[in-house]
Amino acid sequence: MGGERIVTAAVLIIGDEILSGRTKDRNGGAIAEHLTTIGIRLKEVRVVPDDEAEICAAVNALRSRYDYLFTTGGIGPTHDDITADSIAKACGVTIDVDPRAEKLLAENYARRGLALTPARLRMARIPAGASLIVNPLSGAPGFRIGNVIVMAGVPEIMQAMLEAVTPELETGDKVLSITIPVDRPESEIADVFSAHQRRYQDVAMGSYPRMRDGKPVSDLVLRSANADHLSEAAETLKAALGV
Repeated sequence: MGGERIVTAAVLIIGDEILSGRTKDRNGGAIAEHLTTIGIRLKEVRVVPDDEAEICAAVNALRSRYDYLFTTGGIGPTHDDITADSIAKACGVTIDVDPRAEKLLAENYARRGLALTPARLRMARIPAGASLIVNPLSGAPGFRIGNVIVMAGVPEIMQAMLEAVTPELETGDKVLSITIPVDRPESEIADVFSAHQRRYQDVAMGSYPRMRDGKPVSDLVLRSANADHLSEAAETLKAALGV
């Protein structure tokens, strides 16, 4: 039998509006949940401004470190939408209006009785060698170049693009999880929990405190790709804590 198959990813969220707090990001969590479901392990999430140097640096760092890099934001029709140009620069390729993307946009706007203006045509600028990611909602495509997957910032459109590109992705062993709620604060269970982690080193364990009815309680989350080890670790932890 072979070893555990691990496929990793990072998410790069692009936009001044995220960093200023004007827009609350919903894409990072949605991508994380989706990747976990299909067997890709999200290792890092970054947020950068609409700045070419910042985008290029982050893209090159993350695409070299992980199997996939998913980006969101900055592929619209306005002057501050610079993601496509920045990624072309980071990948060392040219960028221009892509006939495939132009056709998709022209057909979409024609159905709505609208003209393909120069601003709208900006959304057809695609780095050389990239494949398109269909956008069934507004027509303007995302794209994939190498292991970099570039998607819109609007959550509904991002989700549609993510689902469209999923069949192309290599996936690994899915990480399973079990949550054990404990009606005690972390400080009361820390020693037992730490000892349990040392016992089951192939099971990732985390404690997540919260308040319930004004009292501190803890959710203990165990994660592993090995279902048998995960189940054993969970049952023995419950016994050790008396829950």
